[in-house]
Amino acid sequence: MTTVLVADDDADIRDLVAFKLEQAGLEVVTVSDGQSAVETARERRPDLAVLDVSMPGLSGIDVCRMLRAEPTTAGMLIIMLTARVQEQDVEGGFRAGADDYVTKPFSPRELVSRIQALLSRTRT
Repeated sequence: MTTVLVADDDADIRDLVAFKLEQAGLEVVTVSDGQSAVETARERRPDLAVLDVSMPGLSGIDVCRMLRAEPTTAGMLIIMLTARVQEQDVEGGFRAGADDYVTKPFSPRELVSRIQALLSRTRT
């Protein structure tokens, strides 16, 4: 089964994203901070991570860079989910290695569609 790691310090957003992904048939692991995201990614090796940029401790950008730097997690798909919408923020997310960048407020259905599209492209 496809596993998705959801890292967001906002419990409501984390729960909403997890619920929608589970409805789409994906296994979901949730964490509330950047350090937990790195540790969980190392342990569980999810297929994809949805990372909030602004989290306590390590930011989503930091987590993305760390995951890209490690051979065991370098190939993991990463989507940034954030309220940071300035052009330089988006560029920073992609420079850190993100595969996609979704801004808040967001459509949960669109996020699921983006995740499914990324996953289908890597499975062909």
